[in-house]
Amino acid sequence: MPSTVNKQRLLTQLLTILKKRYEPLEPESRPVLEQLLYAICREGTTRALADRAFHNLKERFFDWNEVRVSSPREIAEALGEVPQAGERAQRLISLLQEVFETTFSFDLDGLRKKGVKQAAKQLARYQATNDFVVSWVVQRSLDGHAVPLDSPSLRVLRRVGLVEGDDNNLEAIRSSLEHVVPKAKAPLLAELLSALADELCVEDEPRCGSCPLCAECPTGQEALRSPAALGRVNRPKPR
Repeated sequence: MPSTVNKQRLLTQLLTILKKRYEPLEPESRPVLEQLLYAICREGTTRALADRAFHNLKERFFDWNEVRVSSPREIAEALGEVPQAGERAQRLISLLQEVFETTFSFDLDGLRKKGVKQAAKQLARYQATNDFVVSWVVQRSLDGHAVPLDSPSLRVLRRVGLVEGDDNNLEAIRSSLEHVVPKAKAPLLAELLSALADELCVEDEPRCGSCPLCAECPTGQEALRSPAALGRVNRPKPR
């Protein structure tokens, strides 16, 4: 396991190097419920696809109640190109139903007054949420310190050596990162990890030779020592 000092050094390098390649937009402010719904759209995909999916939901349906009573197929069609659109549609409907049954409204902004820990516990009770979704809302809407981790971001963190490959305790991983990532930089880290995972650090045949982190990444260094990696250096990312 990397030491705290080494983690801080690696994270500092990661932020510095990736900021030169990517220019993420500032986090968008949303009401708590909307941030919760957006997080379901955002998990495991890019900001561009999630933004488009969320925009479609708001444009094609009159309000969140109409989304709640619509069919999963209709919601999935509105979500567009995000992966697992059908599964996300089910979760969105389920979440809106849970919120409506517990609050008789579609307003969760009252959670801001309860404190971050209590608000996070209440959000975690919804069946449609998970660690990523709750952490996203804590970071973006509740002014708390959290690092939301989905599969693509974890893939990057494992490959660069910030997370051990066999460590599957998501809560422990997130807690460890939150100790070394400043609160103000946590949103930037989330966006940079997502961008790198989508462009270069893909699941199959990562383009290590083109990655700006290659010199600091043990996975990248190992890949470049393999003859098979040489043919992947300049290969375009599959679409």
